[in-house]
Amino acid sequence: MNLTAFLRLFRILLVFTRYRLDQLIQPLPLPWYGRLMLFGPWKLYPAPRDLSRGLRLRLALESLGPVFIKFGQILSTRRDLLPDDIAIELAFLQDKVPPFPSAEARQRIEEQLGMPIEAVFAEFSDTPLASASVAQVHTALLHDGSDVVVKVVRPGIEEVIHQDIQWLYLAARTLESVSREGRRLRPVEVVRDYEQTIFDELDLYREAANASLLRRNFLGSPVLYVPTIYWDWCRHKVLVMERISGIPVTDIDALRAQGTDMKKLAERGVEVFFSQVFRDSFFHADMHPGNIFVSRHQPQEPQYIAIDFGIVGSLTPEDQTYLARNLMAFFKRDYRRVAQLHIDSGWVPPETRVNEFEAAIRSVCEPIFERPLKDISFGQLLLRLFQTARRFNMEVQPQLVLLQKTLLNIEGLGRQLYPDLDLWSTGKPYLERWMRERAGPRHQLQNLRQHLERIPPLLETTHRALDNIAQRDQHVPARRRSDTLALRVIGVVLVALGANGLGTDMHLWTEAQPMYWLLLAAGGWLTLRRDGDDSNRRTYRPK
Repeated sequence: MNLTAFLRLFRILLVFTRYRLDQLIQPLPLPWYGRLMLFGPWKLYPAPRDLSRGLRLRLALESLGPVFIKFGQILSTRRDLLPDDIAIELAFLQDKVPPFPSAEARQRIEEQLGMPIEAVFAEFSDTPLASASVAQVHTALLHDGSDVVVKVVRPGIEEVIHQDIQWLYLAARTLESVSREGRRLRPVEVVRDYEQTIFDELDLYREAANASLLRRNFLGSPVLYVPTIYWDWCRHKVLVMERISGIPVTDIDALRAQGTDMKKLAERGVEVFFSQVFRDSFFHADMHPGNIFVSRHQPQEPQYIAIDFGIVGSLTPEDQTYLARNLMAFFKRDYRRVAQLHIDSGWVPPETRVNEFEAAIRSVCEPIFERPLKDISFGQLLLRLFQTARRFNMEVQPQLVLLQKTLLNIEGLGRQLYPDLDLWSTGKPYLERWMRERAGPRHQLQNLRQHLERIPPLLETTHRALDNIAQRDQHVPARRRSDTLALRVIGVVLVALGANGLGTDMHLWTEAQPMYWLLLAAGGWLTLRRDGDDSNRRTYRPK
């Protein structure tokens, strides 16, 4: 540790003392050696009056700068780990920090591009358009007349992040070691997730690639527009993107003034979400209102505009299928199905009593159905679900944390745009259509083709192995046996595909059932078939 790192630690301790954050740790069941930590110099500092514990934590993070502000934002999404009052307060953290000098921005841009600013841009504004935790944005004009924005990472932020994360790890490990309740909060896991997220955001090449893929997924779409990336001028610390002109999604007065169909706008927001999650398995995971705009064109057919693609999420096919089955079960109010899916997936211990788990889920979810969005708080719903989860020792899956955060953002956006939006009736038809397409014959044939493409390399390997055996033992008809084995391998694959299809929710997808039985029959015949008539076979005996 160098002097700078220790000075940073001293600054952190001062803030810890000023806001008496030791009082946040005090209620935890600490052992005697853990309670010794509470008798530090901060005890001599009076506790702030009329400030809740959540507010004190938020003010402390704000005073420690961009890295801790971003950490508080991410921490606010983990409602499975935090008390409700703290999570709500941290959600008010704003990603706005004072800009760094324009001279430093120019210098970093020129270093990254390897040429003077004037050689790239006909005009460049020294006044930042926006300033965030790890980067700030300037407007510019390319020599071909294109209006663009230039995003540049803060100079020196990498070293600050490295130092702060090491201290965060130290605090997290200490909390885990001295408190059983602290271990339940999994602070090291939270810090590790944050470390990955913030370092991903520092690589603007990655953000540019995210934007490019999202643009390709919605190219020509009437519901979402993604700006063009100018790859010639993108580097790891600099991103140049088309400048958009739209109305901030939170400016309700301006949206209404231009005659925007607010109901359709809200419904298209749901469509964008389901398209990204289920159709593309690639979704914008930082959809707070500051990153979403509405086009000024065709207000009766409103179109969203998205920016800031540093945080994205992706689900595996297994995650998609599992999530879809749960959502459909929720839509149908089949809480027993929801409980059984959680047990089958291993999210809760196998010894969990289905009846008890079903009753707990019903008590949480039943009150929200058949009500408009204005009467539903997804934040409170998630909180109650997490409380139920802890009761049954359910672990929150890390791959769905970003999705939960996105759902919270969708809730806030929907409330502002059209409070009477019925999220369930809007999303259910889209989800049912996706499930029919995914489990229908066409999709299954695509899966079959993918599986069959893997067979030739396996067969070739088998042929080579048996040929090697034949060279050692001339009495073994290697080619004949390898051909038989090849057919049986194909048969086993077909049986597996058919059995997997019949093992899904066939009460939803009965049109696919005949194909699954056909796969089973064909696979069984290839697997069990005899290689010719026994009477015509030659008997091979050692000489």
